[in-house]
Amino acid sequence: MHTIYVGDKPIILTTKIEKETDFKSYLLKSVNIGKVIKTLNKTDLQAVHLIHDDPDKLLKKFLKLLPNVVAGGGKVFNAKGEVLFIYRNDKWDLPKGKAERKETIEETAIREVEEETQVSGLKITKPLPTTYHIFKRNGKHKIKITYWFEMKTDFDGELLPQEKEGITKVKWLDSKASQKALENSYANIKILV
Repeated sequence: MHTIYVGDKPIILTTKIEKETDFKSYLLKSVNIGKVIKTLNKTDLQAVHLIHDDPDKLLKKFLKLLPNVVAGGGKVFNAKGEVLFIYRNDKWDLPKGKAERKETIEETAIREVEEETQVSGLKITKPLPTTYHIFKRNGKHKIKITYWFEMKTDFDGELLPQEKEGITKVKWLDSKASQKALENSYANIKILV
């Protein structure tokens, strides 16, 4: 099973057929993804289930429905155990960004955290779950596939938001402040924190 978010509403890729309650089910092979996105955005429907009989092909077939954007990001801890958050588009988020040619996804994640926050000395400690969300750019829907990594740093300098990327704040948040920030964040970030 995989979950792809449209805003905070999930599209759930599954092999199980369940009785519809607050969600609607469609067959993955014949779904009109544009209609699904519109339905999730414009109605009070809570979720959509896309069904396919082969669990190994669910994600692969879904990712063919829209152009893919590959990104890397980090859940960064400092020496005090605080997590690095950015504030962009009136929501708290974790630093991430698009992969560039000829760079590994780990290099992407580190570069993007550095660019968006000015934090340096980053070390990847482990991979985290990959997240998927649908967004609209220039009138076209795309799927962002974000590979996340837990990172550590001893960085103790000034945090500088990358304003040209729309980031207005960068902060280290302890666990209590992190939970508060998650109240105004994205569903796929809540999975990671």
